[in-house]
Amino acid sequence: MAREPRERRDSEERDSEFVDKLVHINRVAKVVKGGRRFGFAALVVVGDQKGRVGFGHGKAREVPEAIRKATEAAKRGLVRIPLREGRTLHHDVQGRHGAGKVVLRAAPAGTGIIAGGPMRAVFEAVGMQDVVSKSLGSSNPYNLVRATFDALKNEDSPRSVAARRSLKVSALQTRRRDAGTDAAAEA
Repeated sequence: MAREPRERRDSEERDSEFVDKLVHINRVAKVVKGGRRFGFAALVVVGDQKGRVGFGHGKAREVPEAIRKATEAAKRGLVRIPLREGRTLHHDVQGRHGAGKVVLRAAPAGTGIIAGGPMRAVFEAVGMQDVVSKSLGSSNPYNLVRATFDALKNEDSPRSVAARRSLKVSALQTRRRDAGTDAAAEA
């Protein structure tokens, strides 16, 4: 029984931790002397369902090859997204790319993923369980995925805000609670 080289086994184990979602396949034609030559472009979202996610675009003459290229590009461009309790956003956020605009809202437990096709793929890949989203403007999947990533990159965790302000996270959250009780007392 021959064993695989260690490098190949390690790369397969690393790849297995990622979930990849095919968002869109576009067939394009190039007209040449003998007729049409078809090519395919694939948009893929890859994530580990623990807060890391990336997207990639691949083009080839065959669909599987385009998907493979897109998946590799997505793995090269992974970004970490801070999640509250590992299930939702810390705060509401907006993003845009071209004519595609998205609004993402944090949601209470049990809400589920309320999102359209391309955005849903991103949320499932990142491991988000509760989120409400709305896409405005363009319905182009490429623009929606990029707008969603723009919004997720604008997401800040209390830890990063506290570090930026040279405060402790507990001090930052106490301020928020005090502001909430003051608003309730005034009403």
